[in-house]
Amino acid sequence: MNKRKYEAFYIVSAALTDPQVQEIADKFKGIVETNGGEVESASKWDKRKLAYEINGHKEGNYVLMHFECESKVPAELNRRMRNDDSIIRHRIFLRDE
Repeated sequence: MNKRKYEAFYIVSAALTDPQVQEIADKFKGIVETNGGEVESASKWDKRKLAYEINGHKEGNYVLMHFECESKVPAELNRRMRNDDSIIRHRIFLRDE
């Protein structure tokens, strides 16, 4: 199969502790890896104030993950992020080669 490079950017609730945020990041990293993908990097940024309020949240922990996988994996990752209550907002982008 043909693997492509992606970038997942998501915001986790600021109410969670750093270990809980890391656990969530590891969970999504595991989803990519169990589906045959490779995670190049996954980094947690600092807690930051949101530009505008989202569902009552004014702050969030930002996480950025670069990975390479087949095209079915981002759809599964998107589904899981959408169903996770601790994720405030997420986006998955196709990166330029």
